[in-house]
Amino acid sequence: MADRHSGGVLIVVGTLIIGFILSQMPLPAMLVWWRPEWVAMLVIYWVMALPHRFGIGSAWMAGIVLDVLKGSLLGMNALSLTIVALITLILHKRLRMYRLWQQAMMVLVLVGINQLIFHWIQSMAGTTGDSLIFLLPALVSALLWPWVFVVLRGIRRTFHIR
Repeated sequence: MADRHSGGVLIVVGTLIIGFILSQMPLPAMLVWWRPEWVAMLVIYWVMALPHRFGIGSAWMAGIVLDVLKGSLLGMNALSLTIVALITLILHKRLRMYRLWQQAMMVLVLVGINQLIFHWIQSMAGTTGDSLIFLLPALVSALLWPWVFVVLRGIRRTFHIR
């Protein structure tokens, strides 16, 4: 039983590492705003799928790692991912019952909240613009959600993570 638990932790951490890598891959300047919020989508999925094992603390740690990787103000991603994880945790039973397109709409809202919190903190620090383009990653994340969900569910079922 302990091996199965540690294997599950390794899979979750492995997917987060892939999310960190995808969030840092260089893109051409015109595509930067089209980058999906990979780590936020992974946090949403793992909180929804394994609420008893991946929760607010895990989301906070993932946010701290993302802050360090991006070189952003320490705690910005941690705060926004923690709030997204809390909302997902509150709604996880309902989210599981939704169809993929309905889940995608909720991902749009949750990643949008993530982006709004991030933008709000940046505006308090004086390092943001006036445009709403910062919400574009929420739209792209919602469009990619069905594929992300299917891949992660397949991984979870293949490795019997419960």
